[in-house]
Parts: sequence; C-alpha cells; structure tokens
Amino acid sequence: MAITFAPADLFWGLLDEDLLGPPSAVVLEGEIPVRSTVPFTSGDGRVLSGVWEANPGISRWEFLDRGEVILVLSGRMVVTPDEGESLVLTAGTAAVFPLGWVGTWEITEQIRKFFVVYRELGMPPSRAGTAEA
Repeated sequence: MAITFAPADLFWGLLDEDLLGPPSAVVLEGEIPVRSTVPFTSGDGRVLSGVWEANPGISRWEFLDRGEVILVLSGRMVVTPDEGESLVLTAGTAAVFPLGWVGTWEITEQIRKFFVVYRELGMPPSRAGTAEA
C-alpha cells in the first residue's frame, strides 16, 4: 500500500528540538537550532525520512557514510561542495547529496526540508530520531 502526503503540510508543531552538531555536521559559527521528526525508518535502518528545520547559520557536512535527497519546503540555503560551485536552494528545489559529498551549507533564511537519508548495504544503520538530517 502506498502512503501519500503533502510534505509541506507534515508535522507542524510536532518536531523534536536540538542543536546541530556531530555526527550530522560541524557548525562553523555560533549555534544552529534545528527541529526534526523521523516518522519513517526502514526495517533494516538503512533508509529514513522526515522533516527537518534549521535556523540560519553555516555548517560543514560530510556525507561519507550516508547520502541524502531533499526537497526544500521553505527558506533558502547556499550549498557549496569542496570541489565545485555554489548552488542556491529555495522552496520547491530538490537536491541530492550522494555518498562522498563534502562541503558547506549556509542557511540564509530558516529552512524547512523533507528528506530521505539512505545508506548502502554494509554501512551501519541510521539512528532514527536523531537530528542527523
């Protein structure tokens, strides 16, 4: 059975609050409050999805043991791979951060995204419920 939904309407007011930090990312300036929920985790823990919000700030991300597909629901951020050009992501933009992507995320307007995190076979399972995305 398929489950359908409008990501922009998911989980308003039902998000867990935390500060961005390892193992997800390294904050480069100050603190970045984040809010998230992970309502779906595959039985083997290798795929999870949910909604993630973050306040403005700059952080470094290394997708060494996971990849991520996102759909920006609101806000704005600039993603810059270590070896490449910056991309601006705004509401309605989708992006893929494949295994091996390394760079910075500069959130310039509070961001809200729908995400799917995936791990290859042989990688340790995700920790559902963490601010990993």
